[in-house]
Amino acid sequence: MEAIRKHKGLVCPLNRVNVDTDQIIPKQFLKRIERQGFGQFLFYHWRFDNDGNKRADFILNEPVYEQASILIAGDNFGCGSSREHAPWALLDYGFKVIIAPSFADIFYNNSMKNGILLVKLAEDQVEELLERAKNGRYALTVDLEEQTVKDEDGFNAAFDIDPYQKKLLLNGWDEISLTLQLEDKINAFEEKVKN
Repeated sequence: MEAIRKHKGLVCPLNRVNVDTDQIIPKQFLKRIERQGFGQFLFYHWRFDNDGNKRADFILNEPVYEQASILIAGDNFGCGSSREHAPWALLDYGFKVIIAPSFADIFYNNSMKNGILLVKLAEDQVEELLERAKNGRYALTVDLEEQTVKDEDGFNAAFDIDPYQKKLLLNGWDEISLTLQLEDKINAFEEKVKN
């Protein structure tokens, strides 16, 4: 997992509430067993019509947002089923940070465990960011160490994060990485049990 300390990136405003995991990654694309390759199917039914052509009216299809790595969305992002493929699709597409007023609990945990920083800001702050980002070429700096979100035009907001989640993200650790830090003790225990 890639560590996150400070991320500066282009913002894509997805001004929708209750975006569920079925919309993030539709069920027909869940046949893969590896984590890569899901980005091409992200928001598939919103991005493409029935013939597979890009929809001109969907935000991610606008060229100005092609390199976006920060997604801003409305309340209750990631609701619905608990599929871990949703954060895999977002990460594979290129999103490193998602900002919203709230997230579904399971989606929140799955995303953090996969290296996506989820930032909860007040609804009025999110509305301001959505407004600033709607014309494209808007960048934010998200500093995990300082727990701040800033732009170059005076926006500055602090966010809370669980210290355990913060430590994992800052170091690029998942729970397997934490277990492997105890490998010497595990091996010693196994040797002791053998004898």
